[in-house]
Amino acid sequence: MNEISVCFSPILHQYYADSESIVVLVDIFRATTSMCVAFENGIKSIRTTADIEEAKEYKNNGFLVAAERNTQKCEFADFGNSPFDFTPEKIAGKELIFTTTNGTKAVDTAKDVCELIIGAFSNISAVTNHCIEKNKNIVILCSGWNDRFCLEDTLYAGALTEKLINTGKFTYKSDSTQAALDLWRIAQNKLIEYICTTEHYARLKKNGLESAVEYCLTQDTVSVVPVLDKETGSFIIEKIH
Repeated sequence: MNEISVCFSPILHQYYADSESIVVLVDIFRATTSMCVAFENGIKSIRTTADIEEAKEYKNNGFLVAAERNTQKCEFADFGNSPFDFTPEKIAGKELIFTTTNGTKAVDTAKDVCELIIGAFSNISAVTNHCIEKNKNIVILCSGWNDRFCLEDTLYAGALTEKLINTGKFTYKSDSTQAALDLWRIAQNKLIEYICTTEHYARLKKNGLESAVEYCLTQDTVSVVPVLDKETGSFIIEKIH
């Protein structure tokens, strides 16, 4: 039976990394949610970078760029990090460069794993099906906030863990996975209320960006699973469920 591990922060990933597991990268507020929306709305590929100067260079060379730091859209960018930015008429068939405070940094941490996929509440069932089909151990990597623990990513890790366990094909041993599962079971029936107490919600609200919260916590609004193509270094859609 395949095993699920939850890693609360990219800085801890070195202790979970192996050459066999699929890594599900999650940044609920808002990078992985936005990436899923972009692919659902027809983006061809997304190349991530943790380096803001590299993102500027891509922009100067004519690329479409989404860039965010500390919840705010960067001035030079075409898009920020809101899932509502990526409409079909703006992105369909195009390539996108993407840089955010936490999520794209986490991509750099995990880019050399067996397979790196993007997870969010918005594609949680598609991710579950993908994991079943691949039949490997799973590491759920939370992007956190500046390498620190955050509740929203951990709640997703608990929700995905529960879905995987319910298939009868996965189990877990780690305390971190148990903790994520416990938090999800506490919060799932009052998720918005629970999230409103978090640090990141406070940041979003302070900057007038809390309108995305409900969408970011809604399950199965898209059916795509972005996968990192190691040959090109960009995320693509391998399969739609």
